[in-house]
Amino acid sequence: MTALPRYDVPEPDAFTRTYWEAAAQGRLLLRRCTDCGRAHHYPREFCPHCWSEHVTWEPATGRATLYTWSVVHRNDLPPFGERVPYVAAVVDLAEGPRMMTEMVQAGPAELCAGMAVEVAFRDGVPVFRPRENDVPGARDA
Repeated sequence: MTALPRYDVPEPDAFTRTYWEAAAQGRLLLRRCTDCGRAHHYPREFCPHCWSEHVTWEPATGRATLYTWSVVHRNDLPPFGERVPYVAAVVDLAEGPRMMTEMVQAGPAELCAGMAVEVAFRDGVPVFRPRENDVPGARDA
């Protein structure tokens, strides 16, 4: 019997390997442009703001605010079908970039735009959960 392919794990290439190896260790990395100073996500070899190729890896704090979300009730790709319903989300990282992710440890009724969230890792993939010890709806400065 052949194992079904998984669509929830990355296929790192030579460039993204650094990002995925850090994630497997529980660290979230971003790229920052040394010319314009802006951080970006997803990892690219150039700055999407000024097109400079002078970009470096840096650790992210893992702090973010919830921008928007949607509850996924059907997904036929393995292993997502076993997880439905789940919350697909977009978060604003404290460093500035916006990131697509999944919200965990909170149901849709517990979510609100602007709530404080933090990174967690599942099978080496960054996901986000409500930030502990924060007031619901509190925003990063």
